[in-house]
Amino acid sequence: MIKAIFFDIDGTLLSHSTQSVPESTKLALQLLKEKGIYTFIATGRHISEIRDLPLDDLEFEGYITLNGQYCYNKNKVIYDLPIDPQDIQQILSFIDQKPFPCIFVEDDKMYINYHNQAVETVQKAISTPLPELGDLKRGLTHPIYQVIPYDITVEQEQEILQQMPHCQYTRWHDLAIDIIPKKGGKQNGILEVLKSYHISLEETMAFGDGHNDIDMLKLVNIGVAMGNAKDEVKEAADEVTDDIDHDGIYQALKRHHII
Repeated sequence: MIKAIFFDIDGTLLSHSTQSVPESTKLALQLLKEKGIYTFIATGRHISEIRDLPLDDLEFEGYITLNGQYCYNKNKVIYDLPIDPQDIQQILSFIDQKPFPCIFVEDDKMYINYHNQAVETVQKAISTPLPELGDLKRGLTHPIYQVIPYDITVEQEQEILQQMPHCQYTRWHDLAIDIIPKKGGKQNGILEVLKSYHISLEETMAFGDGHNDIDMLKLVNIGVAMGNAKDEVKEAADEVTDDIDHDGIYQALKRHHII
């Protein structure tokens, strides 16, 4: 019996072609709530970004944000895992030498050193305003949970990772990557949430479409890739449903007789 379901946001709950959550998905979430099944967001996004999205009328039990680095419900922070301060010091020095746009993400705010065309392109693609400007050196005195470099090549990725040996990365856009601790990831956040709720992996399901969803889809009992997912995501999932704009979530839940 499924007791908890985890949902990515972009391309899974939120369609960027319509800038909205499909009505069938809203209905599915309501039916899950009526049946007492917990629903959780599992996203790379920050809480401040989530507030700006058209999700206000949707209710979730809890949130796994920043690719598993910061997990909470309405009552408490369940789990958090900041980046090693040594890695932050080293990436700051690297940015001073070879500047590129970069977001630093704290628990309650996120800020970028500067904007350029690449930043504008990426933010438009995910229906999100430009991040506020800020001094990255603030990261020397405040915990940083995620670093998001923009406008970098594959070769630059490797240079950056050499400065952050305690971290891993995932590319979520041609022009942007997420950097998080090696022990992090959506799957790690899910495990911490399940521990808090006393739910087993056999009682879980997840929906996703992006590269940062692969480990999550492999972890849960039923991992469902959206029809609009990348090929490597579909290969990692237990099954593939219809795409977001053709009732993918609703159809999968109906097939499994969960709703």
